Amino acid sequence: MLNGLEAKIIFTEQCFEEAYKKYKNIFVAWTGGKDSTVALFLWKRFLEQKNPNEKVKALNIDTGLKFPEIIEFRDKWAKEWNIDLLIVRPKVNLLHYDIAKDKVKCCRDLKILPLQEAIKEKQIEVLITGIRGDEHPDREKRQCFEKRNSPSYMQLNPLLEWKEIDIWTFTYKEKLPYCSLYDKGYRSLGCMPCTSLTFDSEERSGRDKEKESKLSILTSLGYF
Repeated sequence: MLNGLEAKIIFTEQCFEEAYKKYKNIFVAWTGGKDSTVALFLWKRFLEQKNPNEKVKALNIDTGLKFPEIIEFRDKWAKEWNIDLLIVRPKVNLLHYDIAKDKVKCCRDLKILPLQEAIKEKQIEVLITGIRGDEHPDREKRQCFEKRNSPSYMQLNPLLEWKEIDIWTFTYKEKLPYCSLYDKGYRSLGCMPCTSLTFDSEERSGRDKEKESKLSILTSLGYF
């Protein structure tokens, strides 16, 4: 286990270095949340040092159920940071869909399937995520480099050792932007039907409990 924010930053950059040496087509899975924004910023900074002319590529899954504040934040900072942003959307008519009735099916249809199609279509070799080991029991034993199948790609989780306090410390230190919903008390942001404002001590307590209990199933299906 790494101690100290600087050590965690160095480890993250070492993960980037390893991926950069081995792979070409690397994207950041950017949700617009605090964690993936830190991952995006760090990757952007890394690329600027390696090749200033190389544009940062990011992928965003827009389920059609995201908070307007997240969409506004995403669009503004994709432009400000000159991100080559790929927005993927589900092939589902939400007007005739039982939203959040079956949590696994809903996440599969609105998130996982569009993600998998985009990875295949764009031939993505590496997808950088912002998941952290302390945010959910099912993520505690995840690996920095994880080989994913169907489709085949490498998932890079460089922030696994980071804590929530590390994310905010780094955000304030680097003066990074973040979604305005965090100032209203939200600590973890998902789709609107499965995210609520809570003042519980657990970071993801505002997420839908049924969905959270099935995170391992969702991961096996292709979720982060």
